[in-house]
Amino acid sequence: MEKRFWIIVGIIAVLFLGFLYFGNKDEADSGGKSGTASTSNHVKGKLDSKVTLLEYGDFQCPVCGSYYPTVEQLNEKYKDKIKFQFRNLPLSQIHQNAFAAARAAEAADEQGKYWEMYDLLFANQNSWSASTSVRTVFKQYAAQIGLDTTKYDTAFASDKVNKTINADVAAFKKTKEDMATPTFFLNGKKLDLPALAGSDGQPSLDKFSQLIDNELKKQGQ
Repeated sequence: MEKRFWIIVGIIAVLFLGFLYFGNKDEADSGGKSGTASTSNHVKGKLDSKVTLLEYGDFQCPVCGSYYPTVEQLNEKYKDKIKFQFRNLPLSQIHQNAFAAARAAEAADEQGKYWEMYDLLFANQNSWSASTSVRTVFKQYAAQIGLDTTKYDTAFASDKVNKTINADVAAFKKTKEDMATPTFFLNGKKLDLPALAGSDGQPSLDKFSQLIDNELKKQGQ
């Protein structure tokens, strides 16, 4: 009886150790892969500027779409003074095509045409947002901006693109801010959206400009 007891104990111990080994191996593999994932690095303007305007956005978000023309005006106005950066924050629970849109932009980036896809996605937001075949639409955009569509398809479906988007989301969560788009940071300080709106409630170039000018002055630029 005693011998049988110790045999059972031994079997349990072996199973337990095996569970720990494979469990830790899986965790290490997963951690290693996610640990190598980097946030996106989509920047334009004066790349060595001391002033950075960072937007966390969702390509399907109507509010992001309403801010897009003003952001473009800012980029033109301050292209020799500030750096503009865009990171992914797809709110997939309310925007069914947001993650796919982020994938399309990241896939375009693999061929050096991120901003071209970025522009198409925002400019045509109303036409693809409700689409049930959005991947086909985005592939048409890829062809429109001169991408190799075979390479685009591969990148769109890649784990690398997925991890980049998730890394952006993880970076945003570290800010402890509410998951809302767009969210703007000027040199790391979150901007209040109502303070960026004019009397008509729409995004104001003048309000944005005032904040940027103040920051440029503060940084001696």
